[in-house]
Amino acid sequence: MNRATTRRRLALAWWWQVLLTLAPLIILNQLFADLRTAPSVLALPLFIAGCSSLFVSLGQFKRYKHALIATEQALNSDTEAAAWQALAQTRRRAFIAAGLPAWIAALAVLTGLEAVPLLLLAVASLVLLYLYRIPRQLG
Repeated sequence: MNRATTRRRLALAWWWQVLLTLAPLIILNQLFADLRTAPSVLALPLFIAGCSSLFVSLGQFKRYKHALIATEQALNSDTEAAAWQALAQTRRRAFIAAGLPAWIAALAVLTGLEAVPLLLLAVASLVLLYLYRIPRQLG
């Protein structure tokens, strides 16, 4: 597989991850928006857990950054394919960590968390996912 195909495949995987990250929040918000009354006692703890889950991504981003550097160093060598594969695997694990705030927000919908905190958690996940795009300089 050539470099352009690999980059295209990784770009498509990124868009799929954006969809998988935001879909539960959007679907649960649409289904249970009418059932919300007053926020429950779990709303604030879930928001705090969502904010705290941002720190899970720190270690994953460090691993991703090192995988990017290794891939750049392996360009035009015999180990390039293995480096791209390692980068993709590292990025998949990082995607899970980046999606945590939005997924916790999806659970918080059921507790009556207000729209602004839900939006903040969703945007936090999007920002983290944006960090995991493949840079143009690579390849």
